[in-house]
Amino acid sequence: MTNAAQNETIYALATAPGRAGIAIIRVSGPAAKDSLSLLTNTDTSPSSGKDPISKDPIPKTPTGSAPLPNQLELCKIIRRGKNSVSRETSDGDSVLIDKGMTVFFKAPASYTGEDVVEYHIHGGPAVIQELLNTLSSQPGHRLAEPGEFTRRAFENGKMDLTEAEAVADLINAETQVQKAQALSQMEGSLARLYDRWREALTAALAHTEADIEFPDEDLPDGVMPQIRPVIEKMIGDLDAHLNDNRRGEILRNGVHVAVIGAPNAGKSSLVNALAQRDVAIVSELAGTTRDIIEAHLDLGGYPVILADTAGLRPDQISEKGQDSIESEGIRRALKRAEDADIRLLLFDGTQEPDQHSLDLIDENTIIAINKSDIGKAVKAPKNAIAISASTGDGLETLINALIDKAKTLIGQNEAPALTRQRHRKALEECRSSLTRALKAQLPELMAEDMRLSVRALGRITGRVDVEDLLDVIFRDFCIGK
Repeated sequence: MTNAAQNETIYALATAPGRAGIAIIRVSGPAAKDSLSLLTNTDTSPSSGKDPISKDPIPKTPTGSAPLPNQLELCKIIRRGKNSVSRETSDGDSVLIDKGMTVFFKAPASYTGEDVVEYHIHGGPAVIQELLNTLSSQPGHRLAEPGEFTRRAFENGKMDLTEAEAVADLINAETQVQKAQALSQMEGSLARLYDRWREALTAALAHTEADIEFPDEDLPDGVMPQIRPVIEKMIGDLDAHLNDNRRGEILRNGVHVAVIGAPNAGKSSLVNALAQRDVAIVSELAGTTRDIIEAHLDLGGYPVILADTAGLRPDQISEKGQDSIESEGIRRALKRAEDADIRLLLFDGTQEPDQHSLDLIDENTIIAINKSDIGKAVKAPKNAIAISASTGDGLETLINALIDKAKTLIGQNEAPALTRQRHRKALEECRSSLTRALKAQLPELMAEDMRLSVRALGRITGRVDVEDLLDVIFRDFCIGK
């Protein structure tokens, strides 16, 4: 962000759009306090209202007085006339926007690290829009870009990049398990892990650099042999962290479950039963489902994306007429089954299991036999769960099986989990650099690869600073004594 952008004061609606009892508009920047003073020209007479707890009168903020930090204040929020640019505006030259609460957060003790003002107003669209329009007319104010408040928090040192990303994850969390992961990351679990690794590598690099640049200094003997165990241990830690079956990413994005099986097995009926609403069209006509239909579920706190797919009959794939449409649906179903985290393979309990579906069974497959209410016995695959999508029999057992499979995929590891591909790519670059460092024939080449590994870790949190390296050198080796 440029210095010019940082000198601008930004504002935005911080609560969801639409009608509500309360709406909050947030303002951040150097002019936030000035606009608060201009928009809240209250009188000095005591308020007629009373505190609901103490029953004491609520005092009014005196005209022209500075707002008290971190204290909600009841006041009138006004819009001044076109020629009004100061507080000395007559009552006839201003329009009441709303009567609400304001709170001022003085820099740096705010979310963004800047002066921040929040306007707590009534959540009607007309009130919200008028206050937004009024703020847009204030000098140096502009509407915030997406994520700009959190970006300023990062740039002002209030949080690192992993914590900033966790803010977005927390806002988008739909289940309790997603919320717990986002909160853990927002509290710095990932940042502490990566910072600890980075500090260890930085210290090792500092020793290496000092050994190269200052060979005549009184340095500990055998510096280079001490560096290799540090690198080897770091590679092991990285491998353990990377080989996590994408549990953090799966939890953040949702567990993808593909419901697959032959036509008329009852896949759409099952999806509707699990979603408890009509998501897919149900018909006795084979091949009704042509495209993939998704339903988002919360199963035991785990986010599940359930996909209803076309009936599998690959032997009937054709490229002519209506068959070509069904053929495309079958191809998409097979692709979704291949990419899914879990396959929910459904068989018609009144028919013998078809071989095309049986061939899709793997370790991440849950097998269910539908239409158990009809009662016609067939040879069921091993560990199959008998259900009836129409009556609900066996659905609780099936849901528990899905939850157990999701737990297995995501795991119960207390260590922080990777949540983004960006993190994974940087960690892989770090590991690659460390592997090259171990193979380097010259100390200078080893130091360069270690430097690249430190930078890769620093990119994850946004902390890339050569001053860290200099600090370690001067502290540990007393360079220039």
